[in-house]
Amino acid sequence: MTTEPAPRHLSVVPLFALLLGGFITIFDLFVVNVALPSIRADLQADLSEIGWIVAGYELTFGVLLIAGARLGDRYGRRRVFMLGTVCFTVTSVLCGLAPGTQALIVARLLQGAAAGILFPQIYAILRVLLDEERRQRAFGLLGMALGLAAIAGQVLGGWMVTADIADLGWRMIFLVNLPVGLVGVLCACRLPENSQANAARIDRTGTFVATLALLLLLVPLLEGAHSGWPLWTWGSFLASAITMTLFVAWERRVKSKGRAPVVDPALFANPRFAVGSCVVLLIYSTSTSFFLGFALLVQEGLGLSAFAAGTLFAPASVAFAAASMMAPRMVVRFGNSSIAGGAWIYLAGTVAVALTALTNGAVVWMIPALIVFGFGQGLSMTPLLNFVLGFAKEDEAGMAGGIISTMQQVGGAIGVAVIAILFSQFLGNAGYSAAFAESLIYNLLALMLAAIGILWLTRRR
Repeated sequence: MTTEPAPRHLSVVPLFALLLGGFITIFDLFVVNVALPSIRADLQADLSEIGWIVAGYELTFGVLLIAGARLGDRYGRRRVFMLGTVCFTVTSVLCGLAPGTQALIVARLLQGAAAGILFPQIYAILRVLLDEERRQRAFGLLGMALGLAAIAGQVLGGWMVTADIADLGWRMIFLVNLPVGLVGVLCACRLPENSQANAARIDRTGTFVATLALLLLLVPLLEGAHSGWPLWTWGSFLASAITMTLFVAWERRVKSKGRAPVVDPALFANPRFAVGSCVVLLIYSTSTSFFLGFALLVQEGLGLSAFAAGTLFAPASVAFAAASMMAPRMVVRFGNSSIAGGAWIYLAGTVAVALTALTNGAVVWMIPALIVFGFGQGLSMTPLLNFVLGFAKEDEAGMAGGIISTMQQVGGAIGVAVIAILFSQFLGNAGYSAAFAESLIYNLLALMLAAIGILWLTRRR
């Protein structure tokens, strides 16, 4: 494929298309959290099915990020971006029209796959088409758009559910993507096409085997507790381990033949990158999982509306944004150990939220704990990715970035699965407040391990 000469700037309309594409993929990651109790009540879904609605999106999103980037390199990034936007819009409509839980889960899996195709084109286009100065400004705007999407997903999403627009209830959080997606596609027509000469072929077998291994892990995690951990769940765990081993062997074979693997196993021969990747998975597994438990607590347990629940969490989102802006300066001044400090603050905030929930006091008393929680998240999660990517060689940066992005999403999916297990188990023996607080045991252990891992990495550097 020929590539058109790359301009060194983007006008407002195509840049808006890219920012909008990033916005909707992250918006739909967060907006579902405040709608889950409404979805559960309307579709009579159990907690394992609710877990699939959240984790399914993150799973396919994460697994297809690297393959999506390769598609753009090979067939043209504008073309693949527009295809991803169209598919995301269509699957959003399918989510909004889903007649039952199973249909919604399938639609969310497809929506996550579309996000995995769409999202990597944004970074690639900005990196290729802009000079250094404009690229920094564009990535700054993208960061703001993604941060705003997280806040809007909670507050605006909660308002849409509570307002019950056109008697559609929770369905509106998905159907709103129809006009947004159409605007995005029209604006994307102004993007210049670009691709990579001699781009690597997509490792379809590797992508399929990796997806299968993760599904074999997530299915028993999400269904096991609900069904009493029958024999098939343990067989599925074993099959997942075997499939992951086959995936590693296949990737080594692909690499030995001079082709591009989905994941280069040689990267994990670097112990610092391997540990850093595990830290990313751990710390990101605590984010979406927390939102799942928190939404169930404040809406089903405490009786708040979706809008009130989203508004309650807004101060934490603001604290996250403020800490995210401070984090780079903190790293410059105090070194990478400040990232571990952020993880400990994040841990302290999680403990504070859990203890506040157990007191069964006024909801307003959760706000200070949530602010500490959000501040710690911003100080740790924002600079962590750049820190871990620094362990990869320059010529491995693209592959390393894809792996880290995948770890973020897959970690989120695993965290949701674990919290769904714990919440359902504890809810049977106690109320919502106790179930929420006790299910956060996983988050506390994961954050403790992540903080220790970060400290180890800073001393090994």
